[in-house]
Amino acid sequence: RNKKYKISAILSFNYYEIIVLVIVTLGFGAVGFIDDFIKISKKRKDGLYWDQKMIALLVVAVTFVIYAMEKGILNTEIIVPFMGVDYTFNLPIWFFVPFTILVLISTTNAVNLTDGIDGLAAGVTLIVMVFFTIVAMTRSEWDYIKIFSSIVAGGCLGFLAFNIHPAKVFMGDTGSLALGGAVGAVSILMQMPWILLIAGIIYVIEALSVLIQVGYFKYKGKRVFKMAPIHHHFELSGWEETKVVTVFWIITLISCFIGMLVLRLKFY
Repeated sequence: RNKKYKISAILSFNYYEIIVLVIVTLGFGAVGFIDDFIKISKKRKDGLYWDQKMIALLVVAVTFVIYAMEKGILNTEIIVPFMGVDYTFNLPIWFFVPFTILVLISTTNAVNLTDGIDGLAAGVTLIVMVFFTIVAMTRSEWDYIKIFSSIVAGGCLGFLAFNIHPAKVFMGDTGSLALGGAVGAVSILMQMPWILLIAGIIYVIEALSVLIQVGYFKYKGKRVFKMAPIHHHFELSGWEETKVVTVFWIITLISCFIGMLVLRLKFY
C-alpha cells in the first residue's frame, strides 16, 4: 500500500499532460524528418521549401495550443520575472495565442540553427532541460514537466556519447526541430516563455546572428560575421570546434544559474 501511495504521489498528473508534450515534440520532429528525407531522396540541399516548412511548423504549433487549452493545461497566465514562480499576470487571449505560436516556431528554428557543429545543440539542450527539471521540482503541478524534461535531458546525454566531436551520429532536422519543440513547449506550459531569453541565451544568439547577417547584407551588401550562425564565425576565426562547443556550454550553464536567480526559486 505504501509503495502504491508513493507511485501515485510521484505521478500526480493526468496522462494527457504528458501526451501534449509528446505530440508537440513528435510533431516538430516529423516536420524535420520530412525535411531530411527530401534532402536525401531528392538530393536537394534545403529539403522543404521555406514556406512549406513554416506552414508545417505552424500547423504543429496551432495543434499544440488548441489541444493544451482545451484540456486546461495551458492558460494565459505568465510568471512575473524576479517575483518568484507564484506571481503571475494574465495576457489577453488575442495576444497570448499568437505569442505562444511565435515562441514555439522561433524556438524550433533557433535550436535548428544551433545544430551546426558536433555536440552543440544536444549539449546546450541537455543543460536547458536539466534547468527545467530543477525548476519543475518547486511546484507539484509541474510533476509531468519534471519527468518529461528529465527524459529529454537523459536522451540528450545518451546521444552526446555518439554526437560529441568527432561525431558518429547526427540528429539532423528531425532531432533539432523535435528538441526545439520540446524546449519551447516546456517553457510555455511552465508559464515562463521569457526564461528562454536567459536560460536559452545560446539559442537566441544563434538566431539573432543569422537575422543580423541576412538583414545587414540586404541593406548594406556587407557581412557582419564571417559566417552565420555565429558558431561558424568563431570557427573561421581560428577556434577549434571543441572550444566553441565548450564555451557555449559554459555560457548556457551560467545563464541557467542566472535564470534560477531571476525566478527566485524556493525548494520545500
